[in-house]
Formats: sequence, C-alpha cells, structure tokens
Amino acid sequence: MPIKKIVVVGPESTGKSILTQALAAAYDEPWVWEFARVYLERLDRPYEYEDLLQIAIGQLREEDEKVKRAKRMLFIDTDLHVIKVWSDVKYGKTDPWIEKQLVHRKYDLYLLTDVDVPWEEDPQREHKDQAVRKKLFDAYLNMISGTGVPYEVISGTYDERFAKSMMKIRALF
Repeated sequence: MPIKKIVVVGPESTGKSILTQALAAAYDEPWVWEFARVYLERLDRPYEYEDLLQIAIGQLREEDEKVKRAKRMLFIDTDLHVIKVWSDVKYGKTDPWIEKQLVHRKYDLYLLTDVDVPWEEDPQREHKDQAVRKKLFDAYLNMISGTGVPYEVISGTYDERFAKSMMKIRALF
C-alpha cells in the first residue's frame, strides 16, 4: 500500500509546524520539517531569489528521505506551493524547476491552515499585516483547490485544528 502524503500548508504563523508534528506523533509516523527554516538559519546574508530553488531542492530531498521511514503516512510541513507563493509575492516569478515539480509531485491531502490565530513574531517571518495574511491564504486556497487533491481548511484553536485534521485524515484513510 502506498504511503499517504499529508501536507500542511498556509501563510506564516498559522501553526503549520505545530500541527504537522502533533499529527505525526499521533500516528507514530515521520514528519518533514520546513527546510527553509534550516536553510535560512545557516545563511549569513539576506536570502535572494536563487536561494528559493535551493530551498525547494532541500525540501524535496528531506521528503524523499523521510518517506522511506514511513509505515502508512508521511506528514509534511509545507511543500513547494509555499515556495511558489513566497517567490511570486517577493520576486514576481518562480523558478521553472519548481513549477515543474509542482505538476509532477503527488500528495494525498492538503490541510490549509487559516489566518485566524494570532501572529507570533519570528525573525524569519515577513507578513504580519492581517490583510496580507488573508491575501496569502487566498493564494494557497486557489492553488491547492486546483490540484484535484482533497483538502481541508483548518481553523480555530490549536486543539480544534488538531481535531479537525484528525477527523479529515480518518475519513479519507
């Protein structure tokens, strides 16, 4: 039976990492962290357009490694949709390799985290304004709704988000 890949996507500061880790723990399955965090922490300069391709490559490499450890499911903290939105917003373009990977990579469920939780400061976050967060949420919703992959908008408190995610996963798998 193929491994089910569940991706948590959404704007900054919407609890993606917390949710991904909690779901992986609940199912005793591996999870893929957001590679951009590690990459940017190691960078000794502001990131540039070209860095996004390296982040995308690293994200997929981590995903390919972790899927080998999965028994039934792999939980993924962001995918290339996040890098695409990030790139389009900041630079007005996305690397063609990333675009190609978006077409060919297959996932089984998207959990889209809503912007209804308070913003938390972090040196790597850029879009604190609630109107911008909503615009980014709409961009993710538009993109993932066009993939043909099942998705669920995840909102509410962190406990409600976890419960709603678990219900969707149980219903599908």
